[in-house]
Amino acid sequence: MFGFGKNKGEPAKAGAATTPAAAAPAASIPRGLMVGRMQDWQLTVDKVLDHAKANHAHREIVTRSVEGPIVRETYGDLYARARQVSAALLEDGVVPGDRIATLAWNSGNHMETWFGTMGIGSVLHTVNPRLFPEQIAWILNHAEDTHLFFDLTFIPIVQKIHSICPMVRRYVLLTDEGHMPRDTGIPNLVSYERFIAGKTQDVTWGGFDENTAAGLCYTSGTTGNPKGVLYSHRSNVLHTMFSLQKDCMGLGVEDTILPIVPLFHANAWGITFSAPAVGAKLVMPGAKMDGESVFQLLDSEKVTFSAAVPTVWLMLKQYLEETGNTLPHLKRVVIGGSAVPEAILKTFEDKYEVQVFHAWGMTEMSPMGSMGSTVPEFMARGTDAVQKNKLKQGRAPFGVEYKITDDDGKELPRDGKSAGHLLVRGPAVAGSYFKGDGGQILDKDGWFDTGDVANLCELGYMQITDRAKDVIKSGGEWISSIDIENFAVGHPAVANAAAIGLPHPKWDERPLLIIELKPGASASREEILNYLNGKIAKWWMPDDVQFIDKIPLGATGKINKLSLRQTFKEHKLPTIQAAE
Repeated sequence: MFGFGKNKGEPAKAGAATTPAAAAPAASIPRGLMVGRMQDWQLTVDKVLDHAKANHAHREIVTRSVEGPIVRETYGDLYARARQVSAALLEDGVVPGDRIATLAWNSGNHMETWFGTMGIGSVLHTVNPRLFPEQIAWILNHAEDTHLFFDLTFIPIVQKIHSICPMVRRYVLLTDEGHMPRDTGIPNLVSYERFIAGKTQDVTWGGFDENTAAGLCYTSGTTGNPKGVLYSHRSNVLHTMFSLQKDCMGLGVEDTILPIVPLFHANAWGITFSAPAVGAKLVMPGAKMDGESVFQLLDSEKVTFSAAVPTVWLMLKQYLEETGNTLPHLKRVVIGGSAVPEAILKTFEDKYEVQVFHAWGMTEMSPMGSMGSTVPEFMARGTDAVQKNKLKQGRAPFGVEYKITDDDGKELPRDGKSAGHLLVRGPAVAGSYFKGDGGQILDKDGWFDTGDVANLCELGYMQITDRAKDVIKSGGEWISSIDIENFAVGHPAVANAAAIGLPHPKWDERPLLIIELKPGASASREEILNYLNGKIAKWWMPDDVQFIDKIPLGATGKINKLSLRQTFKEHKLPTIQAAE
């Protein structure tokens, strides 16, 4: 068995034995309490694919390949090919604890790499290709990755960085021999199909402690260097179980799932494990996530459930409005990554009869933290009340605990009004970062500060009002940039909106609203402000409105407010002159 250094996020040396916590429980059970007599069944993710192969071997995984054609395989195929990946890695000198990186879109091949790596006790490290090449190189070096599996799309990135990533000893291009490019200059490069060709399926999966590291995902690094979140097999399996609750994702064998959220974005919100756990059909979008491409898969594969960030649904909404197409098969969508604009929620529910569920989470939470299910108390209040409540981030599934505190750490009441720092804890929440970066991240009671400002109501609904670093502090009070943005996006001419705080001599900060218009649309400053009038508190009204061609997005699709603050750092609000 192989373990990892206690509380350090560092791999133990290959071959170092550890004692599974469940194997000898008497040592940790206080005297006088009885020890249970249940089986010591370790929670390792290889068991998820074992289950899928045994019970759902013929269910499909459909991929729009990077090369173009639609590729179909089954969970039985995935199981067999993932074991070939394991054999190939072992033959290539990989040992438990080694980190194996991927730079890839959602595909069947990518999933094979996941399970093939994790099954032998190595660590699957997903890398976000939307980062700058220098950031990607930094992450690969920090993780000390030995192998990099990547899609054809990302050859230019790998060409730029391979010379400064000395620890990567093998590059595997996720394609076949017929699509291998010539003269890339990338050393030790092999096609995926050649890498696994002829390899045995007779490899041993599992058999190690459930606390063994399974996956590594780095935070976006908007402040300082990215930090690695090191998931365990146990945390991934428990996250799978509570994400499958009816009031969470509620997936089942009858579902056909299109995970548009990337596998490199916190495990595709856990769908990588939850879909095979229930035998749901998977439809993988590959590199194409524009409105038309998403619609084609939704329609042709009769997708019933999908998950993505708001920008994807905004593109789909625009495509549907332009073409007049509808969504006869889609039943439920989960929207997360940033707040759901009311216009998107109402359009999908009222016009297309698709139930929208707002979700929230973090890389550090594996990532599921909340889901916007509706309790009976709201169902009785009618559609408008239900939809308004759905704009909140939702309720915690079993396995996640919340509390809200003030700046002094005092817990605030669950009254739906008192906003403070959102703290979380649970079995799938990070206890420390990889290699101990960031130092101690939990308080004395084991709570993790999310960096969000939120409130909780008596029915358990959590509403994020801002990021702690993004909240606009005006006259000693907090203004929610998220609320301003969500209302602004409801204007028919607005494609995207961002609100930031700028310095003000009287009020400390005042809001500046930045607008990206839809193609061919027009709107004035006065028109936008008039539209917001009556929708938000008067003292929340932006002091100015600026229009730009494109609002910058970060690597995970969220608005990059750091970039906007830099762009508008010299902008002088028109209200300043009156205050001086």
